[in-house]
Amino acid sequence: MTDPVFHAPRGLLAGAETVRLDGPEGRHAALVRRLQPGEPVDLTDGRGLVAHCVVLRTAGNALDLEVVERLEEPAPNPRLTVVQALAKGDRGETAVETMTEIGVDVIVPWPASRSITQWKAERGEKSLAKWRSTAREAAKQSRRAWWPEVTEPATTSKVAKLLAAAALPIVLHEEAELALASAELPKTSDEVSDIVLVVGPEGGISPEELAQFAEAGAQSHRMGPTVLRTSTAGTAAAAVLLARSGRWG
Repeated sequence: MTDPVFHAPRGLLAGAETVRLDGPEGRHAALVRRLQPGEPVDLTDGRGLVAHCVVLRTAGNALDLEVVERLEEPAPNPRLTVVQALAKGDRGETAVETMTEIGVDVIVPWPASRSITQWKAERGEKSLAKWRSTAREAAKQSRRAWWPEVTEPATTSKVAKLLAAAALPIVLHEEAELALASAELPKTSDEVSDIVLVVGPEGGISPEELAQFAEAGAQSHRMGPTVLRTSTAGTAAAAVLLARSGRWG
């Protein structure tokens, strides 16, 4: 069994030899997981710092931990952003969960013109909170040192700006002639480069949106001979890009 992972602020992890994990994370560790003295625990700030710890004692709704080792993981390069069109039901959360597990760095909710679901007012706030909670739990489960950012929803114009600024802007489209597996990835360097990948909704990306993205410099690519659901397309495409980028090496 792998060691459980909990979130803690960088200031808590940076220098002390013993730390107290309290609040919601400490409560979950002490009362739900029922961790006992001597058991290993990993803490991370979600921004690259990981502390390997051992439980010293329980303290009500908290744990006192001894820091055994600290590791600082460099920021992922290239950085992969997936613009995920809003999907019906829980398919958006499925996409967020699996994309987080494989290593996507930024997830941008996109209310595409053909999205069946649209986030409005209180419903939108709850849906965004659910995406962020899903990403957080998936990051723990997959033992990520760098947790993904789930941004505010982006308009099509905002998505076009993200594409225009990227080193590699890609739009997934089932009718594209170019294969994703043949896309030329940014060359590795000390400076972090950005790959931005757009995934459309169940109804597909509209011609007007495709034109706007093309004007921003994005090329359309297809995954293969089959058409994937919006909830799986981003994960499959991200896996191709992450493997070819060397980040999985």
